[in-house]
Amino acid sequence: MFTEAQLYSPVTQGADGDVTVHLSDQHPGVHDPVYRSRRNAIAAMALEYRPGDPVPRVDYTAAEQQVWQIVSRELARKREKYACTEVIEAAERLGLPSDHIPQLDEVTAKLVPLTGFRYAPAAGLVPLRQFFGSFADRTFHSTQYIRHHSAPLYTPEPDAIHEILGHANQLASPRFAALYETAGAAVSRLETERALKFLADVFWFSMEFGVLREHGEVRCYGAGLLSSYGEIEEFRDADLRPLDIHAMGTVTYDITHYQPVLYCAESITEIEDVVGEFFETVTDETVARLKGVQPI
Repeated sequence: MFTEAQLYSPVTQGADGDVTVHLSDQHPGVHDPVYRSRRNAIAAMALEYRPGDPVPRVDYTAAEQQVWQIVSRELARKREKYACTEVIEAAERLGLPSDHIPQLDEVTAKLVPLTGFRYAPAAGLVPLRQFFGSFADRTFHSTQYIRHHSAPLYTPEPDAIHEILGHANQLASPRFAALYETAGAAVSRLETERALKFLADVFWFSMEFGVLREHGEVRCYGAGLLSSYGEIEEFRDADLRPLDIHAMGTVTYDITHYQPVLYCAESITEIEDVVGEFFETVTDETVARLKGVQPI
């Protein structure tokens, strides 16, 4: 089973305050006590953070820096080959460093002048309502840990490489940042978890795994593809279907595999018209109608 960049490791805090990140048995770092201790310490810093506090800075090791250098270099090459022009140009304007892992406040300092987005630390999985709702304030919750050094081009969970090389390069585009903000504003209108999950699924097939046609080629704009060394090479082999909000919000998919079905836009304008319009107008009643069920 392929599980790249999809599953967050659960994080728990005991009565004594000790924080534990529960890595899966298949995680490359599960048998490395030094890595596990690092993950626990980084998660603990994120859990202690409160809005308004200085963003915790991680003293990354030489091994972690080397992982970033390897992956940053490889993904930059693939971005030029497979990403859409909007993302390529946004990444150039953002200018993320390739020689070191940027601290989250460094990412914020680069993003704010471009689109106003700020990064805040997350220990792991952030509840859907909080994660998406924060977009309305142009805040993105990001992990700070780095994948295990034994497999720099693979991760079984989203790490800082996904959050920064994937999402920050996308968020540096004013057009894509506006879509995030619109999705975030929608959360305040949604009362049911069913409607929130529907919005999250549409976001999954657009801002995470979205593709579009450009100059006779299919190119990607989704952060999940932009940050995946493997899947960015394979997405053109997926079953490419037109944008369809009903399908994007109801199709069954497996987050532990490459996505076999992707929804392909004809342009960024179509993404704004179709996905953006959905984010701007969605309500619980909209989702109930799309799913063909009665509102709760």
